[in-house]
This record gives sequence, structure tokens and C-alpha cells, in this order.
Amino acid sequence: MATTMVRATEHAVQTSLELLDEILGAYQPRAFAVRLWDGTLWPPAPGQPTVFTLVLRHPGALRAMFLPPSEMHLAEAYIFDDFDIEGDITAIFPVADYVMAQTWGPAEQVRIGSRLLSLPRHDHAHVAAHLHGTRHSRARDRQAIAYHYDRSNAFYALFLDRRMVYSCAYFQTPDDDLDTAQAQKLDYICRKLRLQPGERLLDIGCGWGGLVMFAAQHYGVTAHGITLSQQQAELAQQRIRAAGLQDRCTVEIRDYREVDTPAAYDKLVSVGMFEHVGAARLPDYFRQAYRLLKPGGVFLNHGIASSADEPSAKGENFIFRYVFPDGELVPLNVTLHAAEERHFEVRDVESLREHYALTLHHWVRNLEAHAHAARRLTDDVTYRIWRLYMSASLHGFMTRRHNLYQTLLVKAGHGLSGLPLSRADWYAGG
Repeated sequence: MATTMVRATEHAVQTSLELLDEILGAYQPRAFAVRLWDGTLWPPAPGQPTVFTLVLRHPGALRAMFLPPSEMHLAEAYIFDDFDIEGDITAIFPVADYVMAQTWGPAEQVRIGSRLLSLPRHDHAHVAAHLHGTRHSRARDRQAIAYHYDRSNAFYALFLDRRMVYSCAYFQTPDDDLDTAQAQKLDYICRKLRLQPGERLLDIGCGWGGLVMFAAQHYGVTAHGITLSQQQAELAQQRIRAAGLQDRCTVEIRDYREVDTPAAYDKLVSVGMFEHVGAARLPDYFRQAYRLLKPGGVFLNHGIASSADEPSAKGENFIFRYVFPDGELVPLNVTLHAAEERHFEVRDVESLREHYALTLHHWVRNLEAHAHAARRLTDDVTYRIWRLYMSASLHGFMTRRHNLYQTLLVKAGHGLSGLPLSRADWYAGG
């Protein structure tokens, strides 16, 4: 029996090394190493540094990663610890892109596939979201939001800024710290909306209340925020009371479709909620926003967009399965078309793509720095999911697969936008 096990291990080591040569040997610059479960090292290319080390946890790791080859299988192999990444996790994504872009002929497929099949199989206990009901119905949207946001406020506090703003920050320089960049983002949004004392502001998807509190404190508005997350609402309400803002700032649990106060708000804002709406619901979303605004009112919509000319990955999406169930990204042209069809005038569109890459860099580093606490508050699989999802998102923004747009829309009354001719005031505080 012992001899058989030794031979099996030797076979797995030799087969894994051959597969690494076959799959990754031609990748350049190969500035990474692979360490097998028994300590055997597949080194970087001669003269290259080791930017990261791929650690295969068991003899069946490569089978779990590449049979069949897909981004989902690679992601699941990581989150279930078939392999680990020591060092800069963001550096692995160009390597993954390279593997997914390979086109092997029939003979190569048979050769590689048979080698992968000769390695031990390692099954996983899946933890993906399981939602019920009609997609983007109110009940199902509440399930989706609870799955992502109601894990633990303490968990999110590990990697977010002190205000717990869970959206793209705004950097004056790449060296800005996260607290500074998020404060700059909040102020930038308020300047874009041209908030004035006494105005009424509605924040659709207000998170932990950072923007409504900032707008009430610094711009003198009466701000109301809505969220579907129980934990977000409770913490936001605590923070509002602690700041003594109860008379000018409120947060409640409410679906945007349930707000029934026509023409009640001077300004509307939605930051990082748009990705949950769904393409089929965009007409309803913009119709409701238009309905809630006063004539001449302004709506700033801040959301992630997919690229119209970059092909999406084939197969099921890891992030939408394990992180944002029912999340949808649409190209900017689809968003603008839906807004204009609901009578909004598009006044400004700004890309903050590089800003989101910088934001995610901070989040990933913060999460890694608090890995022990993250695992204690949740578990190892959750930590791995978040580390991978934020790193993959960073790569998506760096490679232009995703973008982040702030779109300023106006409910123009009688053809008059009411906006000044110049945008100079937006940058006066920059």
C-alpha cells in the first residue's frame, strides 16, 4: 500500500510539472514560481524575479483548475483552496488571461486532458448564492442585497475607509490615502449636484450613510437615504444620531420602487447601486427617478459599466455567482439610451476608471492586512472570495473591461436646464 501511494505521489508530481511546462511554459515574462504540495518548485524563467508564487495544495490541484478550462473553474479552485497565491495576487490575472486565450488543437486537447484526468479528483462543497423568485423582483432583490451586504459591518470596516464608503473614490494624486480620496469623492458629488442649503436630497442605495451625512454636514441639505440592507441601515442610523444630524439626515430600509413622493426632491444621487438594477429594469429605474425629481432637478448616477467593445468572458461569471447575485453590468450607451427615453437630458458623463483601480488596490491591501480578522469574522472561503473578487475587479478596470461613469441627468423644465454655462465650480475645491 505504501509503495502504491509513493508511486501515485511521484506520478502526480511528474504529471503536474509536465502540465505546467505545457500550459504555462511559453508565458512571458514568467516572473512567478509554482510550489507543489510536497515542496517541489517549478521556478520562474531564468533571470526573472518571483512576483508571486502559485501554491498547489494537493495532487489534484491542476485538475481542479483546468478541467475543463474556464474562469469559473480557476476561481473556484482558488476559493476552495486547491491552490493559493503568495505575493501580489493582481499579477496572476494576466497569466489567467493568457491561459484562457489559448487554442489547442485536437491532439493537444487529448494529451493535456488525459494528463489532467490522471490526477486525483477533488470535489468542493459549493457556497454560491441561491435566490428564489422572479429575477429583479422586489423580494428577490432583497435576498440578493442581504447575501452581499448583511455579512457583517465589522467585516466591511476591515478594508473600507472610516466612513465605510463602498464605491469608487476620487484621487487628486495616486498617493492620496483612502480616507482622503473618499472624502474628495463625496465632496465632488455634492459639487456636481450643486447642492444648496435647504434642498432635499434622496440617496438611492445609501449604504452606511456616508454621503447623506456629508451632504447634510457640509452643504446644509435635508438628506434621505434608502437601502435594502438591514445592517447598513442600523449602522447608518447610529452614526446619524451620534453626529446629531437627526433633524436633517435620515436612512431607512426601502426599495427605490416603493418611494411614493412625486416631485419631492431637488436632487437625486445613486452611487454604486445601479449594478443591482438589471438591464430589463432600467426603464423603470429612470422613470421613477424622473418622477421623484422636481422640474429642473438633477440626478447623478454613479455606476460600473461593461465595455461595449471588449468581449465578456464565456460561461458563468464568478463574481455574479459568489459575490453579487443577479448583478448586471451594461455598456454606457444602453444606460444613456434608457435615461433619455425616460425624458432625462444627459448633461455630463465622466469616466473614473483609473480611480476605481486605485480604490480597489487600497481595498485589496487592507483586506490582506486584516486576513486573520476577516477569517475570524466570516470564514476562509469568504476571505478568499473577497480577495479574488476585488483583485479581479481591479484587473478589469486596468484592462478596460469595466469602466465607472458618473452621469449627470437633468429633468429640464420647458427646455431650461437651469445649469450654469461653465463647470468651473466643480473643480474649485479640487
